[in-house]
Amino acid sequence: MGDIVVLVKPALNPDMVRAKPDGAVDLDAIPLKLDDIDANALFEAQKLKKTLGGKIAALLILTWGPVARRQKDLRMVAQEALARGADEAHIVADDEIIPGDPVTTASAVVATIKKAGLNPDLILVAEASIDQTTGQVAGRVAAKLGYPYISFARKLEVSDGKVIAERDLEEHIEVVEAPLPAVVSVTQEINEPRPPTLIQIRRAGKKPQNYYKISDLGDVKKPVKEILEQRILTVARKQIIIEGDTLEEIAEKLIEALEKEGVLKI
Repeated sequence: MGDIVVLVKPALNPDMVRAKPDGAVDLDAIPLKLDDIDANALFEAQKLKKTLGGKIAALLILTWGPVARRQKDLRMVAQEALARGADEAHIVADDEIIPGDPVTTASAVVATIKKAGLNPDLILVAEASIDQTTGQVAGRVAAKLGYPYISFARKLEVSDGKVIAERDLEEHIEVVEAPLPAVVSVTQEINEPRPPTLIQIRRAGKKPQNYYKISDLGDVKKPVKEILEQRILTVARKQIIIEGDTLEEIAEKLIEALEKEGVLKI
């Protein structure tokens, strides 16, 4: 079997959103983390490697900048990917492709695969990222490489030069197969990834990490997206206290207040 490539996104951590005094989202202050479903993809790659051999290459495209400010977070995400079973990491970090979009990211992925001399039989991708959730990158990579594409896989089996997948279509399960090489996007239901052990974390520091700029890769689409503004939605509560001597009186006052606010029509 050839290489297993896992796309790993250094994603904005949605649990640590920061706002500026004017209410705008402070993108630069939000730390990056390994995208949640990427952990599932890496764990699935480990399972396939035990059965079929080959190496696991984690491929990271930095889509949030600036690069100088994101270096620490980027290294931490790469280290976690290596601790979770990847044998090597290939990382694209260049301010020229920030902020990223699906077209830019997919072209950078394909260019990096070619530049690194990877020969993937299988490319595993999360069904969507936690910070943008477009779900487009996997399909775009498959189209650019000319590989078959299976989306929303909740179970995988690879044998005899083909991949067989169960796809979750909400109301029913669909079983499909495709010849290798192929691109597969996976859901969180595919497995329950285990956190890396102390030994895996220590070994990760000795695994190769290869960094690239756009000038190293060649044909990478420049982003056309421009973020003009992102704001945090805030809800101001009126904090009205309703008092009364009896429950009936309190209920009547509550109904009057709700009617006044237009919540109830009596």
